[in-house]
Amino acid sequence: MGILFGRKKAPKIDVCAGDPEARRLRQLLAARDWRSARDLLTAHTDPDVRTFYYRVCASVDGVQDWIGEWVAAEPDSTVPLLVKGVHGVSWAWEARGGRYASETSAGQFRGFAERLKMAEDCLDEVVERDPDEVVAWSSLVTSARGRGVGHEEIWRRFDNVLRIHPFHEEAYNQMLQALCAKWSGSDEEMFTFAREAAAQAPAGSPIGTLVATAHLEYCLNHRDDPGNYLARPGIVAELHTAADQSVRHPSYRRRPGWPVAPNVFAMVFCMAEEYAAAADLFQMFGDIATEWPWTMFDDPARTFRGFRAEALQKAGR
Repeated sequence: MGILFGRKKAPKIDVCAGDPEARRLRQLLAARDWRSARDLLTAHTDPDVRTFYYRVCASVDGVQDWIGEWVAAEPDSTVPLLVKGVHGVSWAWEARGGRYASETSAGQFRGFAERLKMAEDCLDEVVERDPDEVVAWSSLVTSARGRGVGHEEIWRRFDNVLRIHPFHEEAYNQMLQALCAKWSGSDEEMFTFAREAAAQAPAGSPIGTLVATAHLEYCLNHRDDPGNYLARPGIVAELHTAADQSVRHPSYRRRPGWPVAPNVFAMVFCMAEEYAAAADLFQMFGDIATEWPWTMFDDPARTFRGFRAEALQKAGR
C-alpha cells in the first residue's frame, strides 16, 4: 500500500531525508551543543550511515563560526576536525555557487579555494591520525574535484575509500561527478564507471542510482532535451534494470538517508514518461523530497510537487 497524499501542508526539500535523528543533529549544532552532537555522531558504526550524518552537519549554517571551540576542547579527538573538514567542503561550494565556471566570478573562486584548502587541511590531519576514517577519505574525493588535483590523485583517494568500504555510496556519487565531462572527465569515462559500479554492487545497493545520474549529467552536458533523450527504448530498459537491482530490490535498506536514491529514479522515470514506475517510487517515499536531485532546478520543492502530481495523475493513482 502506497503512502496517501492529501496533506494540507505541501512538502518542502528535506535536507534530513526524513530522518528524525538527523533533524535533532541539526538542532544541536545550531544550538552549538557539540557534546550532544558528538555523542550522536559516535553512536553509529555503519560507514554509509556515519557519512550521512556528517553530511547533515555540513548543511548547518554557521558551524564554521564556532567549530574551533570544539576542536580546542577535544584536541585528541578526530570528530571535531572531521566535522570542520566535511562542513568546510560544503562551505567552499557555497562560496563558489552552483553555476558553470564561465559564470563564476574571480571573487567566488578565491573564496572557494581558501575554504577548500582549510577543509582539506582538516581532513588530511584526520586521515593522518586515522588512515581508516572513511568519511574523511570520501570527503577528500569531493574536495579533490574542486581543487583540480588530477585523476591520479582523485583515484588514490577513492581507492582508499574502497580499501575500507568497497561500496561506499557517497564516494561513488562523488567519483562519478569527478568523471563527468563538466569537470575533468568525459561521457565515456562517466558511463563506464556508472555501469561497472552498478553491475558489481550488491543487490539492493543504492549505487545503482549512478546509472540514472549519468544519464542526467549527459542531458545537462549536451543541453539535450531530457524527455526525448531519456525516453529512448535502450535507455528506458537500462534505467529499469538499474532500479530493479537497487531501489526496487527486496534487499534495499531503509537506513538513514535512504529516500535519496528513489527520489533520483522517480525524477528520471518521470522525465522518461515512465509514469507508473515514477508513481511507485513517489508513493514509496511520500513527502520526503531530498536535496539531490531536486536542487538541479531553480525551485526544487515546486518542481518536486509538479513531477509527483504528473506521475500520479498519468499513472491513474
